[in-house]
Amino acid sequence: MIEGILETALYAEDLDAAEGFYGDILGLERIVRAGNRHVFFRCGPGVLLMFNPGETVKAPSEDGPQVPPHGTTGQGHACFRVARSNIDAVAAALKEAGVAIESDVIWPNGARSIYFRDPAGNSLECAEPGLWSIG
Repeated sequence: MIEGILETALYAEDLDAAEGFYGDILGLERIVRAGNRHVFFRCGPGVLLMFNPGETVKAPSEDGPQVPPHGTTGQGHACFRVARSNIDAVAAALKEAGVAIESDVIWPNGARSIYFRDPAGNSLECAEPGLWSIG
């Protein structure tokens, strides 16, 4: 019954830095920002949710959506689907923006990934879909 992942959440205390990184450097389309609580981005057919961890642990207001308090502390991980033919272009754009590539991996099945960090220290990966035998 599960069809896939609709949204992925990462956490950053500095939403301005996160918004600049994901919007300006990675080129994701911003959907909405709610003050210092969250900023959401369109990411292919899914959504990337960036939350301020200090705000998401608070109970929702009575007149707002009743989303239970949630969150995590520390750095997380997300992997973006990128065609193999575009991985070098993504790496070049990151380097031009001053973002270090931590690792460039060719997996045993021949798929390629690059790893880097966002301003909050979250580990990010761009990998071709063949990594998980996804077409």
